[in-house]
Amino acid sequence: MSALLLASAAKHFRTPKFYYPVVPDYLCRRDEPGSRPNGPLAVMSREEWVASSGLLEVAAAVGLLVPATRKVAADATTAMFTAFLAGHIDALRRAYGPKGTDAERRIHTVRLPLQIPLIIWSWSLRK
Repeated sequence: MSALLLASAAKHFRTPKFYYPVVPDYLCRRDEPGSRPNGPLAVMSREEWVASSGLLEVAAAVGLLVPATRKVAADATTAMFTAFLAGHIDALRRAYGPKGTDAERRIHTVRLPLQIPLIIWSWSLRK
């Protein structure tokens, strides 16, 4: 799990645009002059959300490697993957919307169910 998290975190910084579709619009601050806010949760830009989640994955990976922090890190990793479900659901909804493409439909149809084994796996690391 730590290796997977570190690889994913590295991808957050190497190719952040890969993760842009799974950051819901309602979380993204709009920085253009005269634009209306997306809502109370829109506290960071899409880029900042991707970078922050990459840093969280690094912290989770390290926490899972340290025996004294493994249980807390497993709980936090489970919560993180569970929270990521919202982004994957939103991306899937948009992929099947009028502007969605066949490629987006395929990608997000596969990405969403992959969260379930990750949640179960991270939960199992609490032992």
